Amino acid sequence: MANVTIKFNGKEFLLSCDDGQEEHLEELLIQINQKFNDLKNDLGNIGENKLLLITAVKVMDEYHETKKKVVQKKTELKELSNKFRELKSLVYEYKDRKEEEIKNLSKNQIELKDEIEQNQKHYEKLIDAAADEISNFVEKANIDKISQ
Repeated sequence: MANVTIKFNGKEFLLSCDDGQEEHLEELLIQINQKFNDLKNDLGNIGENKLLLITAVKVMDEYHETKKKVVQKKTELKELSNKFRELKSLVYEYKDRKEEEIKNLSKNQIELKDEIEQNQKHYEKLIDAAADEISNFVEKANIDKISQ
């Protein structure tokens, strides 16, 4: 344990703290001393005990308000985290739907390409058949013309 000598309200006090915490204790006591002196200046000399009580109440009030703010911020952070998780979930759902749509479009494109190729072959056969019939008709017409 370390010992720290501090001055408060014109009096010296010896306080103990964990090793390494001396500077922190001194900082805290500077703040408490400042609050005490501010109240003493504002309220006048109403007695050391009353000033100490009012100082303690002010410090506890600040602590309580800070604690409420921390709880509020934790709640806000939790709500924000929940919204983020929900948004993340929606993004993944959207991504999955879009990937499925792309997969279906690719499948439809392949099916359409196959259908076009089949139709092209079918039309080529029809054109070949029509060309053969026209050739046969022209040939027959030429034969009929020669025979006359």
